[in-house]
Amino acid sequence: MLDQPQVPGSLLREVYCVLGVPVDAVSMGEVLDRISEASVSRTPLLISTLNLNFITLASGNFEFKESLLSSDLCTPDGISVILIARLLGVNLRKRVAGSDLFEELKKSRQLAHPLKVVFFGGHEGVAALAAHLLNAEKTSLQCVQSIFPGFGGVNDFSRDDIISNINASGADILIAALGAKNGQLWLLRNHDRLQVPVRAHLGATLNFQAGTIKRAPPILQNLGLEWMWRIKEEPQLVKRYTRDAILLLWLLMTRVLVLAVYIEWLKLVSRFKPRDFAVSRSENESSVTVVFEGTITAQHTAEAIGHLHAALLTKKRITVDLSQAWMTNSRFLGALMMLRKCAKMQGVSFRLTCTSARMRRLLRLNGAAFLVS
Repeated sequence: MLDQPQVPGSLLREVYCVLGVPVDAVSMGEVLDRISEASVSRTPLLISTLNLNFITLASGNFEFKESLLSSDLCTPDGISVILIARLLGVNLRKRVAGSDLFEELKKSRQLAHPLKVVFFGGHEGVAALAAHLLNAEKTSLQCVQSIFPGFGGVNDFSRDDIISNINASGADILIAALGAKNGQLWLLRNHDRLQVPVRAHLGATLNFQAGTIKRAPPILQNLGLEWMWRIKEEPQLVKRYTRDAILLLWLLMTRVLVLAVYIEWLKLVSRFKPRDFAVSRSENESSVTVVFEGTITAQHTAEAIGHLHAALLTKKRITVDLSQAWMTNSRFLGALMMLRKCAKMQGVSFRLTCTSARMRRLLRLNGAAFLVS
């Protein structure tokens, strides 16, 4: 079923929907392999490293959410993301934090060749210092350019001369440090203008490499207490962390716990009246429709994704109908997010229909109601 050629946008990525954002279940080694492949083929690879701040920003800013939906990899960076996912029944692997990824790249033997890096952003002088210290080490990375764009917004950082300067570097990796919101939006808006294949916003990584901020000891990282060390190093983060913690509590009380209870109730009801899984696909000259019925469990996900994949390969207008579905899971919702991305890349229309109040409630609690339009 899954032996067709892989489609643009990686519909077959193991992606889960966690509070409305995609999270990849990947290991550090798999991410390193993807980076190596992209650097050789010069294929764009946008990496987003998800922490609690990303989730809170995505909940109130759809363009920021779009930067995550458009990413080629969304790794679980923060311990909060891991814990939320587990409460929702998603057993993600270890954290793949941006700072850890950078350190692994420095010493990796999985790379096809040493990689050239561009540092873009940070406070004045930080990128240059990080570049100097990196090039003084014997690593698999070499900084070929460091750029301090000054202060401003996304439009200021998107000037033609800045983009041309970055592209002229011939780098393999672009590491931006413009603040999470501005950085993600800048990467999204300039996606087609940038020629550096691997892109990621790793703000704190630049400071760690420059030595202007010390990273938490491994024991605190492993205990999920790195945030406490960050506050010690950067007291100005107290306001952001407090705001994120309040929103996290609100999300747990109004979404995560409610969703967990609701799913258990649906499972209980299903014991007395089973809703068998079924899927059908119909097609005409201009469109293809995939209808799902019953309960879409983990054991049905591969078959469900196979039908979505086949629909995408037709390059026709796609409609997915969940009106007769009883219950779904975060893996299937993640696949729908990727279907939306793939359809957008291919220039075809994607529509999700759902007349069931129960399924609409599930989508809303999962943060995936935006898929219905």
